[in-house]
Amino acid sequence: MSQTRWDAAQYLRFEDERLRPAIDLIGRIAHPGPARIVDLGCGAGNGLPVLAARFPGATVTGVDGSAAMLAKATGFATEQADITAWTPAAPVDVLFSNAALQWLGGHETLFPRLLSHLAPGGVLAVQMPSMHAAPLRAEQDRIAREGPWAAALARVTSAPAILTHGDYYDLLRPRVATLDLWVTEYVHVLRGEHAVVQWAMGTSLRPFLDVLDGAAREGFLDAYRSAMRAAYPPQSDGAVLLPFRRLFILARMP
Repeated sequence: MSQTRWDAAQYLRFEDERLRPAIDLIGRIAHPGPARIVDLGCGAGNGLPVLAARFPGATVTGVDGSAAMLAKATGFATEQADITAWTPAAPVDVLFSNAALQWLGGHETLFPRLLSHLAPGGVLAVQMPSMHAAPLRAEQDRIAREGPWAAALARVTSAPAILTHGDYYDLLRPRVATLDLWVTEYVHVLRGEHAVVQWAMGTSLRPFLDVLDGAAREGFLDAYRSAMRAAYPPQSDGAVLLPFRRLFILARMP
C-alpha cells in the first residue's frame, strides 16, 4: 500500500461520497469516553474532524504511509508509518480504519494484531470496500491481463479480495466481548466525463497507472473507459450510478 503513489487531489474529487461510510461507522462506535483514538490509514484526513466531533475529549491521531496524503490532513497530529507494522506507543481506546485495510493481505494475522493494540473496553472500527467481483475492480484485472501492456503489469495487483463476513466472524468473535458485522451497498450518483474512471483513478486503479506511461497508459485507460461505460451506463439525466458495497466491522474488547 505504501508503494502506491497516492494523489490526494484525485482522491478528494469524490470527498463527500468517500466520507459517508466513515460517518456511518463513527456514528455507531459505542465507547463511554475514549482518551486516545487512532485513524489507521487516515489518507487525506477526511475522518479526523468527524472523530474529534464525535469524541471531543479524545486525542485523535492519523496514521498513514503516504506523505502526500498526510500533507492534506492538517489540524491534527499525524504519523507516517507502514500500517502493516505500526505499533502504538500506548494502548488505544478506539482504533478506526476507513477504506484502508483492504489494501493489506494477511488479515488472519493483521486483525488479531490490531486487537492487541486496544485498551480494555477498546473498540476496533473498520470499513472496507467489498468490490472485488464488481466491474469497477474486475475489469481492471481483466484489461491488465489481456492488453499489450500485460507484460508490464504482470506483477501488478490492486487491493486483494477481503475475507467473507463469516471468516471475519470466526476470526474475531472468540477474541472480543462484542462483535457487530454489516454490509451496506451505497449507490453513488456521479457526474462528469468518465466519472467512474475518475473515481477509480483515486484508489484501485492507481497501482496500474503507476507502472504505465505514454501510449500504454492511455491505451489502458481507453480500454477501461470503454468497459466502465458498458458496465455503468448513464441515466436519462446523464448521471452515472455506481453501486458500491462495503463491509463494516465493530469489535469491542472485554
